[in-house]
Amino acid sequence: MHGFCSAVLLSIALGISAHAQDGWISLFNGKDFTGWKIGANASSFSIEDGTIKVAGPRAHLFYEGPVKNHMFKNFEFKAQVKTTPGSNSGIFIHTTYQEDGWPALGYEVQVNQSHTDYKRTGSLYNVIDVKDTYVKDNEWYTEYVKVEGKHITIKINDKVVVDYEETGVDKRVGEMKNRFLKQGTFALQAHDPKSVVYYKDIQVRPLTE
Repeated sequence: MHGFCSAVLLSIALGISAHAQDGWISLFNGKDFTGWKIGANASSFSIEDGTIKVAGPRAHLFYEGPVKNHMFKNFEFKAQVKTTPGSNSGIFIHTTYQEDGWPALGYEVQVNQSHTDYKRTGSLYNVIDVKDTYVKDNEWYTEYVKVEGKHITIKINDKVVVDYEETGVDKRVGEMKNRFLKQGTFALQAHDPKSVVYYKDIQVRPLTE
């Protein structure tokens, strides 16, 4: 009992939920946006039936909560995602809060089965672009991202679609200039008013740094 209490106290001190399972920590409580922050166009995000509903003009929802003080370097991340036909969204990693515009820092992991953009779900956007579609609209699937050192692995329903070792960041220009691994938080993207996407069971498992 003493050991358990010590573990709970340590978890609290680290900002980690005492209900973490196998090291996985929930970032979304299914009820409200506690621990998250939205900049411009905040109405693009809402809570619906225990999920985060994304529907509206460009906006980004950033994790700003206590887990690792929302500063992640090496980690595993996963979320349950459901797209609707013609929708586009994304999950940003190693990014930081900004009030408006597309996030300037970090990578975007694509969420898109049938939008006009050919870069499909699982793409490491503009770096390793996935052209195949592995899941269907209107179905829940798991999107998984692992960052360890300079290595990024992306899985869709346990299928590896990106296995990337970061190189050549000093040669990146334009909007890609600051898109590289450093450390940062996560963000969910509202892409456009016609895109409706749902997220739930958003979890992270920090890894040794």
